[in-house]
Amino acid sequence: MQANVKWVDGDTFVGLSNSGHNVVFDTGSDSAAPSPMEMVLMSAGCCSSVDVVSILQKSKQVFSNLEVKLSAERAETTPRVFTKINLHFVVTGKDVSEKHLARAISLSAEKYCSVALMLDKTVDITHSYEIISE
Repeated sequence: MQANVKWVDGDTFVGLSNSGHNVVFDTGSDSAAPSPMEMVLMSAGCCSSVDVVSILQKSKQVFSNLEVKLSAERAETTPRVFTKINLHFVVTGKDVSEKHLARAISLSAEKYCSVALMLDKTVDITHSYEIISE
């Protein structure tokens, strides 16, 4: 995998992925785009969500929406790395099994989500969930 990041102006950068997609980053106080750390946090949420959706679909769960609400704490001093991350899954559906959802989240956390598994080496990552019935 390869990528390129180019400075645009001020605190704004554009990343170009190997697959040809551009992503804007902003590190300033007048941010026009997410910061690199926000992108890492959202990447963990997306990576895990992909797994959970796939596992729930394979287990024949009927749901119309899945959202992961991410919260993180960072170190007080430089480098301001993440120290804690919580992924809170909110699944809306009809008779979604709590057992299946918990299993899907566990499999993502322990086996499939490469972003979270990489971060888990140095960050305390927790998971929680709720089911909203339709």
